[in-house]
Amino acid sequence: MKTRMKVAVTRRTRHENSSPATKTRMKGAVLYGKEDVRLESMAVPSPGEGEVLIRIESATTCGTDLKVFHRGGHARMLKPPTLFGHEFSGIIESVGAGTSFERGQRVACHNSAPCLECFYCKRTQFSLCENLLFLNGAFAEFIKVPAPIVAQNLHVLPDCLPFDEACLMEPLSCVAHGVARTPMEHGDTVVVIGDGAIGQMFVWLLSMKGMQVIQIGSHSHRLEVGRYFGASQSLNYSDAENVVEKIRRISNSGRGPDAVIECIGKPDVWEAAIRMARPGGHVNLFGGCPRDTDFAVSTETAHYNEVTLSGVFHTTPHYVKQALDLLSAHPGRLRPLLSCELPLSQLHEAFELMDDREAFKVSIRNEQ
Repeated sequence: MKTRMKVAVTRRTRHENSSPATKTRMKGAVLYGKEDVRLESMAVPSPGEGEVLIRIESATTCGTDLKVFHRGGHARMLKPPTLFGHEFSGIIESVGAGTSFERGQRVACHNSAPCLECFYCKRTQFSLCENLLFLNGAFAEFIKVPAPIVAQNLHVLPDCLPFDEACLMEPLSCVAHGVARTPMEHGDTVVVIGDGAIGQMFVWLLSMKGMQVIQIGSHSHRLEVGRYFGASQSLNYSDAENVVEKIRRISNSGRGPDAVIECIGKPDVWEAAIRMARPGGHVNLFGGCPRDTDFAVSTETAHYNEVTLSGVFHTTPHYVKQALDLLSAHPGRLRPLLSCELPLSQLHEAFELMDDREAFKVSIRNEQ
């Protein structure tokens, strides 16, 4: 194991009455393109009406960040050059007029907000909002939160929840949305494909709902973590031949699982997920694939087996609040997903740890 993994997880605390920042400049990570992230000096922004300025205490890396780092952008969330990072928590440093938040409050913030006015918002399909506002810039010392996000997706933290765990509100809300969009009944057999942080969160929520969860992954130590979160069975596809047939044999007396949730984001894995499901089953295509890719579906599977497919993107304010409630009710439960802590200056090293599958998530802290 590489020596950089010896970095210990530390839990820093700051009191709500911390003195105001006197800094006018800050450091922030800027994405310029494929694997090109630079730490730069920039002005500390000032909040306008309805906005808040947050001093970031913790920002966590995620699989989407890693994909964006390697691909050089994201079709919807960001286009370079741009500030980078979207999972964060911290302390309100200053507020603009017209907000009920106060300086010194401990908060976690989701990275988007729907417009509430478009075709999809009026149908409560908020994740499809035509004007969905995204916020990036979590890998920095400060971040200014736009008014729509403040109004819908900024939440005060309970004292029991540390800053780094609070960052998990964002990905957990997406998982909660994915669970809600997957038809299933108590006791159903559900396959989760993926042993990363998102896959582990799916295992946790599904097991709490009474599902029999089978997790598929490629790393034995990560599948052990899945057992901790409630997986009843696991399968390492690196060691198994014909994973699809094996999953079908061990599910519902050979019929196949009731539902399959794909959390990797590769077209060939999407196809495998569809072949696994039992007749009448449901496949949640949750993992985002590279842009301009396609996948094939057997017409027999779609028609005669009546397998239902759904794509589930992002989340909504309802599930953001639900995620925070879950984290607050189970403090420490998801801590195994916070593999280590590194300073902002070592953001590249954090992505290396994730690439090497040595870390689920890395908590990025600002250097004092």
